[in-house]
Amino acid sequence: MNIPADLKYSDQHEWVSIEGNVATVGITEHAAEALGDIVFVELPEPGAAVSAGSPCGEIESTKSVSDLFSPVDGSVSEINQTVIDDSAVVNVDPYGNGWLFRVTVDDLPQLLSATEYAALVDGEAT
Repeated sequence: MNIPADLKYSDQHEWVSIEGNVATVGITEHAAEALGDIVFVELPEPGAAVSAGSPCGEIESTKSVSDLFSPVDGSVSEINQTVIDDSAVVNVDPYGNGWLFRVTVDDLPQLLSATEYAALVDGEAT
């Protein structure tokens, strides 16, 4: 399983890349694999306020519908139209073209390192 060391992670299986005060958010490869084939993504609207740990959208797969959680507090600055148009991109490239939304961060909570996230995923498997 791919868990890039340069990203931060939430315990809800979102990844975060921080540049200045902007966080790019997506779901992890682990989450994408667990969901199966993703067929629809509902993202928060640009300008919407999001809160860390709170639902802000949905991801629908052939298996289920799952809430999408924001890992940070702030305001949505951009959504990835590519995943709206072709949600399968999340399965193919979750850490690249499959990013979901960007947030202008008000508050950055404590997030997991790649090592801590790997331990979380390993713990779920047992």
